[in-house]
Amino acid sequence: MEQRHLGRTGLRVSRLGLGTLTWGRDTGEHEAAEQLKTFWDAGGTLVDTADVYADGGAEHLLGRLLEDLVPRRDLVVATKAGSVLDPDRRVDCSRGHLLAALDASLDRLGTDYVDVWQIHAYDPATPVEETLQAVDLAVASGRARYAGVVGFCGWQLARAATWQLAAPGVRTRLASTQMEYSLLQRGIEREVLPAALDLGIGVLPSSPLGRGVLTGKYRRATPADSRGACEHLAPFVAPYLDDAAGRIVDAVRTAADGLAVTPLQVALAWVRDRPGVVAPLVGARTAQQLTEALSVEGLSLPDEIRQALDDVSAPVHRYPDQDWSTL
Repeated sequence: MEQRHLGRTGLRVSRLGLGTLTWGRDTGEHEAAEQLKTFWDAGGTLVDTADVYADGGAEHLLGRLLEDLVPRRDLVVATKAGSVLDPDRRVDCSRGHLLAALDASLDRLGTDYVDVWQIHAYDPATPVEETLQAVDLAVASGRARYAGVVGFCGWQLARAATWQLAAPGVRTRLASTQMEYSLLQRGIEREVLPAALDLGIGVLPSSPLGRGVLTGKYRRATPADSRGACEHLAPFVAPYLDDAAGRIVDAVRTAADGLAVTPLQVALAWVRDRPGVVAPLVGARTAQQLTEALSVEGLSLPDEIRQALDDVSAPVHRYPDQDWSTL
């Protein structure tokens, strides 16, 4: 699999990443092992997890597989800290919480470092300078090699990245930002993507298949074995089952028919090759689904098909533009 630099750093990662959101909850050890082995055999290196996935279960499961199945040195392990499983507080990016969370992650993963440590959310109750100091301490101590953020809007990303760049050699520059990005969700293009491009930050799209909807499997009904039929994941899929999304899915299916490939391959190739994107994160339900996603490696969309998909999915930002002719 082709390797790409993560932002403006020397770290290289596979141009598709493996997501582990459901590991330890909906995905058991046997299926997780099959996915990881399939991913590794295809040349994949980037595996993304978080301390709150399955309340730590995803990290614990990945740690066991790193010990028994795949050599630690062959993978780029990315995890997150800052989200809190507490109904009264969803985010805690204080220095104390973050560093304690990192130590707990390392224990569950069975390793003494993570390759990419990501701040899972912006915390308005904690000064961003304090949050970023935790990042610097983690890297300086060797517990993290590189750093990134997740879910930061444009100004939050620019503020954090600029603060880190203000003291080169002292502060750790941000290597990556993670946010949902697909043909069904292009809001990132308004401010986050331009900020990332300008600041040399690599984009790791989550839900690159529109929460599974872009595969076309929901076009006529909800498959019984799909996430859309799962009680705790159905609300996650539901927003993309409207008529507007349906028109985009139909366009993807038409493109797939013309290229003799699958809708999944078309949708994934589109987001993989967007400017600024380093590696879409694919969260498969089965190893078979993951294999289909990995088969996109040899596919590049023709310019005319890419443009057609751009047009049919173009977002309406309604950003206030100044029309000087009316003044």
